[in-house]
Amino acid sequence: MAENNRLWGAERIQGELLKLGIKVSKRTIQKYMPKVKKSHTSGQTWATFLKTHVQDIWACDITEVNDWLFRPWYIFVVMELKSRRIAHMAVTRSPTDEWTTQQLREATPWGKGPKHLIRDRDMKYGPQFSRVASVSGINELITPYRAPRANSICERYMGSLKRECLDQTLIFHGKQLRRVVREYSAYYNQIRPHQGIGQRIPAYYERGITSSGGKITSRVVLGGLYRSYSRAP
Repeated sequence: MAENNRLWGAERIQGELLKLGIKVSKRTIQKYMPKVKKSHTSGQTWATFLKTHVQDIWACDITEVNDWLFRPWYIFVVMELKSRRIAHMAVTRSPTDEWTTQQLREATPWGKGPKHLIRDRDMKYGPQFSRVASVSGINELITPYRAPRANSICERYMGSLKRECLDQTLIFHGKQLRRVVREYSAYYNQIRPHQGIGQRIPAYYERGITSSGGKITSRVVLGGLYRSYSRAP
């Protein structure tokens, strides 16, 4: 009980055991509880918070890439953490506060948004972004300084996007970049299995995928970078 419920003390465990008809003294429970190092912080850890509230949390991030003339382009992504689904993506040369605010509006139409949104302290998220989030009922979870794991899931997508796609592609202009990122997002959402969600695919997260028993076929994805395998109906 102590390992599965890290916020429980000896008395809380004693009460749970009494519900099961097991009478154990508080001193005995304290004797066998795992010893943990004392910390200056209190409450649940960040990992526990994410695990407990993952169904209500989205995350966003901005990354920079360069085209063949070394001009900078910026990719903005909003991800649903529970399913790893990419809810929204956009590309721009000038990621201003007004632009990121508009992307937040497009990612959460008709109030369909999360309770919490993880973001970093990038200045591209300005007062307008925070104001729209607040009006929409979204609580911004701003990551602390020097905490690379605070938004690791969304940042891992950005790394995959670069390693699996953009590093293998010569970008000539913004229109091409938008098309490539859009295609990769579709591949990521509908085809690519993810280890973090038990090898499930975001688009089929709730119901999973069942094999039809037909012939195995493959088709080209992302202009030949990868192949997608499935069973013919």
